[in-house]
Amino acid sequence: MTAPENKHGKTNTAPITRRRFIAGTGASVVAFTILKPGLVGGAEANSKIDIGLIGCGGRGKWIADLFMRNGGYNLVAVADYFQDHADEAGEKFKVPAANRYTGLSGYRKLLEQKLDAVVIETPPYFHPEQAAAAIDAGKHVYSAKPIAVDVPGCLTYAESGKKATAKKLCFLVDFQTRASKLYQAAVEAVHGGGIGKIVSAESNYQCDATWGSMDKILRQDPKNPEIRLRAWGVDRLLSGDIITEQNIHALDVTAWMLNAEPVRAYGTGGRKREFLGDCWDHFAVIFYYPNDIVVSFNSHQMGYGYDDIMCRVYGFKGTADTHYFGNVTVKAEEFHMDGSVGNLFTDGVVTNIATFRDNIIKGECSNPTVAASVRSNLTTILGRTAAYKKGMVTWDEMMRKKEKFAPDLKGLKA
Repeated sequence: MTAPENKHGKTNTAPITRRRFIAGTGASVVAFTILKPGLVGGAEANSKIDIGLIGCGGRGKWIADLFMRNGGYNLVAVADYFQDHADEAGEKFKVPAANRYTGLSGYRKLLEQKLDAVVIETPPYFHPEQAAAAIDAGKHVYSAKPIAVDVPGCLTYAESGKKATAKKLCFLVDFQTRASKLYQAAVEAVHGGGIGKIVSAESNYQCDATWGSMDKILRQDPKNPEIRLRAWGVDRLLSGDIITEQNIHALDVTAWMLNAEPVRAYGTGGRKREFLGDCWDHFAVIFYYPNDIVVSFNSHQMGYGYDDIMCRVYGFKGTADTHYFGNVTVKAEEFHMDGSVGNLFTDGVVTNIATFRDNIIKGECSNPTVAASVRSNLTTILGRTAAYKKGMVTWDEMMRKKEKFAPDLKGLKA
């Protein structure tokens, strides 16, 4: 695809990064799955699924557009704390004003409506409560990552996933890499012993300054609770900090490859960019996995010149090397595979949206993405906790303490 224009109106010739692509969301979308007509699970396979959108910011509107392009969905209601966000989405997707809900509890009014599923695209702090309420209301759930900002939130998601399966509801967490056949093949090769006994791994998430626009918003009135909510990306209690809100993409692939949770982590990091808010802009963590496997992780979100989301796993017989904006490669003694992931940022979501609809139609409610996402989310929290401590933290210690993030929501309308 053609690289989108940057903010200066010039065409980017560098590889399309995750943050750069957000500015170019008008790009065309192809390869949607079309389901064949027929009766499956008591519902017609070509019938449309009524959805509600919870969270109508930039990504919320972007992903709603992909749901509409799929052709198998109707957007019948929207909810966002802010009226302007709800109205922008409502106007764009022709949702009646009566079906646009605002305030912190606006999503509950949306859940009272006649709809089949919800799409959750709010700041991460709100995800566990909103997903749990949706499952309780009998709605299928399509959720953004990260699923939570703290251990209690992750545990809530795990319970919601079990409850969804018991109630025969579909619950999908939107990791693009897990939708990629190249990533799937690489993971299968690692799990099947294709690179031999695993020795070590490394995982990185490098990009330029993220949430610069939110820093500008926060500077308008840092003590205003609504301004702080608009600038959630630079607030660690609302976002989970960059290691959870952003870097989870890299650490999720690592957890997937190793098929385990780390035993302990030693971390550090800090702040160099002159943003308001309290999020860090770089992390460095050593994760210790079972079988004496050591994973070196580092990330930064400032500066210019290098963008990558990668995971590399080293074994006695070969190496698996994955890049979100490049190639997935397995170099082994007995075989070799290599391929470009293309525009994974969009194509992965497109695949997940089609899978979500297919699962609903077929009644496929095993919901495997939930437990995997809980493990990855907890991994980022372990790394974050160790980094804040600038020392060692064990998985068991983290799970015993169950530290809760509690942002001050005073002054916000219910």
